[in-house]
Amino acid sequence: MKAIGYQAATKTLSEDSFEIIELPTPTAQGHDLLVAVNAISVNPVDTKIRANVSPEHGHKVIGWDAVGIVKAVGDKVSLFDIGDRVYYAGDLTRSGSNAQLQLVDERIVGRAPSSLSDAEAAALPLTSITAWELLFDRLQIPKGNNAKPASLLVIGAAGGVGSILVQLAKQLTNLTVVGTASRADSVKWLNELGVDQVLDHSQSLEAQRTEHNLAEFDYVISLTHTDQHLDEIIKVIKPQGKLALIDDPASFDILKLKRKSISLHWEFMYTRSMFQTEDMIAQHQLLTELAALVDNGTIKTTLGQHLGKINVENLLKAHEILESHQSRGKLVLEGF
Repeated sequence: MKAIGYQAATKTLSEDSFEIIELPTPTAQGHDLLVAVNAISVNPVDTKIRANVSPEHGHKVIGWDAVGIVKAVGDKVSLFDIGDRVYYAGDLTRSGSNAQLQLVDERIVGRAPSSLSDAEAAALPLTSITAWELLFDRLQIPKGNNAKPASLLVIGAAGGVGSILVQLAKQLTNLTVVGTASRADSVKWLNELGVDQVLDHSQSLEAQRTEHNLAEFDYVISLTHTDQHLDEIIKVIKPQGKLALIDDPASFDILKLKRKSISLHWEFMYTRSMFQTEDMIAQHQLLTELAALVDNGTIKTTLGQHLGKINVENLLKAHEILESHQSRGKLVLEGF
């Protein structure tokens, strides 16, 4: 089968960062599905792995979002059949989705939304799992409009995770949702997604909170540059509020959280698959629920740009856009 991989990590992106390779067809065993990949999306984690992780031998194939058709199943598979159209974010410890065929554990896979094209569906898994786990597993925000009203600030809300997170928060909870963005097109995008207010994270969040007569936030989710925004976060969050983050801050002074008794919550969507946790199937369940929400019109795809076929040139383009930190929504490639 064809795949796109690399032999050595490259911190600086170049034409040599990826190459087309031929690999043996994998064999499905146990809970594995063998999926023929139709479309993928590219995420910031792809750029981080490409820049920092070299294979121990041979080539490394990355990519953690895919839509495709099940071609074979392992002997323990019970959730899917050959021919099913599925979507998933995969497992950081296994070979990725930048390939014609991929093995993935059924417990982290869902049936793809029937109302979406392959490209539209490929935009959803990784960011949706991250957003869902942030809201409902890490922060344990109650679902439903009958829950006690509360407020959420999402920093960096116009990116891939933020674009699905604000939708889930608005549609499934009783939260007032405020997002941050610094560019005009990102502000427009967030307003289209239904946020209650947009603040500019390049300016003082506390000053803007006061200007717009917003109460201190019960919850803050920081999706990017948490170390740069930490002091402002502490100003705008309520005493005994909850802070969640997904990025990799260069430094983080946790003592700053003490005075307000702010609790800290990490989200890493690969934890369940990496450690084969007892509740690993929760990702199958949430992807199933998400597909229903998409098909009934409650949630819309966060596809930002369709970059064309799955090839070296377009994969390089996707990495370049992500490393510029100017992307809005998700970057998708389709077809080999």
